[in-house]
Amino acid sequence: MSLRRRERRVIAAAGAAALVAVGLNLAFSAVAAHRRRKRRELPGFTAQVNLSAADIKRLADRVVSKSKETYDAVAAVPLDKVSFSNVIAPLAELDAQQFPLVQACVLPRMVSPSDDVRRASAEAEKRLDSHFQQCRQREDVYRVIKAFTQKGERIGLEATRFVQCMVREFERNGAKLTQSKKTEMEKLKSHIDDLSLKYIQSLNDSTKFLLLNEEDLAGMPLEFLKELENTNGKWKVLLTSYHVTPILEHCKVGSTRKLIAVAYGQKGGKENIAILEKLVQLRHRLARLLGYPNYADYAIEPRMPRTSRKVLEFLEEMSEQLNGLANRELSVLKDLKMEEEGDAQFSVEDLLYYMKRAEELKVDLDIGEIKQFFPVDLVISGILKMFQDLFALRFEEMKDAETWHDTVRLFSVWDASSSDLLGYFFLDIFSREGKYAHTCVVALQNRCLCSNGTRKVPVAVLLSQCPKEFDGNSALLRFPEVVRIFHEFSHVVHHISNRATFSRFSGLQLEGDFAEIPSLLLENWCYENISLKMMSGFHQDITKSITSEACQSLKRRRDIFAGLKLKQEILLCLVDQIIHTGENVNIDDLIKDLHPKVMLGIPLLEGNSPASCFPRIAIGYDAVCYSYIWSEVFAADLFASKFKDDLLNQHAGLRFRNKVLAPGGSKNPLDIISDYLGREPSLQAFIQSRTRNSL
Repeated sequence: MSLRRRERRVIAAAGAAALVAVGLNLAFSAVAAHRRRKRRELPGFTAQVNLSAADIKRLADRVVSKSKETYDAVAAVPLDKVSFSNVIAPLAELDAQQFPLVQACVLPRMVSPSDDVRRASAEAEKRLDSHFQQCRQREDVYRVIKAFTQKGERIGLEATRFVQCMVREFERNGAKLTQSKKTEMEKLKSHIDDLSLKYIQSLNDSTKFLLLNEEDLAGMPLEFLKELENTNGKWKVLLTSYHVTPILEHCKVGSTRKLIAVAYGQKGGKENIAILEKLVQLRHRLARLLGYPNYADYAIEPRMPRTSRKVLEFLEEMSEQLNGLANRELSVLKDLKMEEEGDAQFSVEDLLYYMKRAEELKVDLDIGEIKQFFPVDLVISGILKMFQDLFALRFEEMKDAETWHDTVRLFSVWDASSSDLLGYFFLDIFSREGKYAHTCVVALQNRCLCSNGTRKVPVAVLLSQCPKEFDGNSALLRFPEVVRIFHEFSHVVHHISNRATFSRFSGLQLEGDFAEIPSLLLENWCYENISLKMMSGFHQDITKSITSEACQSLKRRRDIFAGLKLKQEILLCLVDQIIHTGENVNIDDLIKDLHPKVMLGIPLLEGNSPASCFPRIAIGYDAVCYSYIWSEVFAADLFASKFKDDLLNQHAGLRFRNKVLAPGGSKNPLDIISDYLGREPSLQAFIQSRTRNSL
């Protein structure tokens, strides 16, 4: 199983733990041997931090033991005696009680300064993951839950959705299969995981290279050439994205760009093509075993579109709507090539180079200079102020709180009007050895109502790897890092704004497409004058914020050639959908046929084997590559309709918080957004926003 999948399932989303961890009010108290601060009781916050390696092992043991005990108790309920109180309530209660315990076990793997603690946490995560996987396949518990659904007991709408989610989760994991079919399912999953890993390992092979003369690399920055190894007077270019992308963007020699593009496109070789085709066959077998017509319908069923047909219709409409914009962009690139090379014949290997050339000509922006306006401390304080102002929140730092490292900060979150406590968040943003290397958000505790009437409040952790202070000055962030932190903090606010009763419907446990929509919506604030100035200031004089011209250039840089870039993405998404809906599709032939149709007549590069280097289709995004574009479209419509003309309108922000963020997963996400907009979402806002700034 991929690391990304495991993290999303057990850490950030924790759907496995949250849905099937069963037991009642499991209390845990530990004195951590390496505490840095005295523990302070925080209302509504029961999650543990700073556990030792031994603490983690003991807690994981108790979680597994109590889960199994209560699971057995639910399975033992006679089918004619099932009720909400003896079947569903125990599941919901342990969802509430065990989620923070599970997170206390698995978070240290990402944040602890101790090697021993990180190792114990990783082992606990593996054990818990395996345990919950077994729980989700228990036919005896599934049978009892199904009996409850057939009894017809009247329950609330959120409870009904909770039961529906449980039934679907069990069925998708084979709970209603015979034992022999369960065994077959496990073999298929294991085979799929092995092949996916083999495919990725081939792509990660850094030993493949080309030797090029200096004249072959005309136009490449001196800094890039200095990093290359010189072998007998030739430059050694590795077939990795770190070398290939800069060459495709900067090399003036068309034959070199073509050579590099073909070599990189063949990197996985015939072996990877065979692996991918085998993977698709195995996925279809798995889906049919579970009662689905194909793998795409299996993968998409729990997501917003629900069916592969809906996704294909969306992608085809999107591609058609982009034709006008993409054609205008391609004409600009062809003109540039004619000027520079005297040849308007345009090929795939020319796209990145001439997009970069056009950007240099049309966008007045010095990325190195822009960085001077984003000191870490100023960016963070600006983000916090902006979210407080927009969503009517109040953040209070808790200076004496216990954390796992001295650089970690804890904040409580309050409703600015009612002064109700909404939750807490940790900021762990500075780099250190052994820490998780990427920017992300982890749920430490979900909001929920417990059986004794008490409420747990949401707790989130924002992780990043920002540089530390240098010579007493705040370190500087690159603009993409600013956007990433802003995006992830949007997830923090989404999580803390959740008002659902069931832990299962937390803001970080949403359907994949819906989870990204609020954060992609709020990313727009990173490209608007008023908001960007709030989180910027020249590092030597922070009273001097970024200029309006620079703000406009950043937005234009984001959107330039959006049509062609999206067309490339749509091509990938179409291939992903078609191979996962059809049987025995020749992937290379499919791409050769689709490429000129989607890419406005540009043929696939002769000799390329794209199927050998499609990592997202091989692992992590199989049959759901469409998701990011889908979320972007919804986000663009929300921004244009509700926020564009008044970015800091607190009334609009509060309404969004209450109508879209608060329900979490307790309602159908399409219904949530449609009710908020007062209509069905539309592609037009997205197309218009990208067209306005593209050229």
